[in-house]
Amino acid sequence: MSKSLVISPIQTGVFHPGDDLVEFIAKHLDRSPLKERSVLAITSKIVSLAEGCVVPAASIDKKSLVEKQADHYLGEIGYGVSLTITHGLLVAAAGIDESNSENGDYIVYPQDPYASAEKLRVALRHRLGLKELGIILTDSRTGPLRLGVVGVSLSYAGFHPLRNMIGQNDIFGRPLKTTKINLTDSLAAAAVLMMGEANEKCPLAVIENAPVEFCEHPARDEFEVAPADDMYLPLYKHLMK
Repeated sequence: MSKSLVISPIQTGVFHPGDDLVEFIAKHLDRSPLKERSVLAITSKIVSLAEGCVVPAASIDKKSLVEKQADHYLGEIGYGVSLTITHGLLVAAAGIDESNSENGDYIVYPQDPYASAEKLRVALRHRLGLKELGIILTDSRTGPLRLGVVGVSLSYAGFHPLRNMIGQNDIFGRPLKTTKINLTDSLAAAAVLMMGEANEKCPLAVIENAPVEFCEHPARDEFEVAPADDMYLPLYKHLMK
């Protein structure tokens, strides 16, 4: 039997734009050190702050910024919310955040979330003397037909994001034909639940005993689906620009 998943949220001080993120993380991991084969969940917002991905609110209106940041702008969908496809996510407002912004400015996603995750993995692995380490950059989003937000993976590094179950038997001996388990979003959802959404000041979470296969360079195309190949495309195709 596999070991139980353990998630330890890490409370920190406030991360300020331009601070050294690796130093910040290492400092706050003293009480909950990373072990071999740990996965570290990091809220994407502090990565954005570290990389200077902040837009002054006075410089642009939010709708224009959403359209600029989105890969596909799908329009307003109700409650004054704009729906977008941004960095492979179907997400409101291109993931732009005004909460937890010191000056009320807009915090946007990192320019290349996968590159950001890999850079942090390499730096932290070297700094902490680890061989196998996973990184997940997290965010939160809502979903259709459900109230409330749930954590989601913006990007990952150091492990394969899926577990392929095709060909394995169900409990009655019938082989599975299409099932793949989304590990990175599942771990992100659990981590964000523990990290919180308001004033908890827990932008980090250490995940131990994650049921993942560690690797050096997982390909994002083994996880992301292009809109043209998405089984849900008929629901939003008419909105795409």
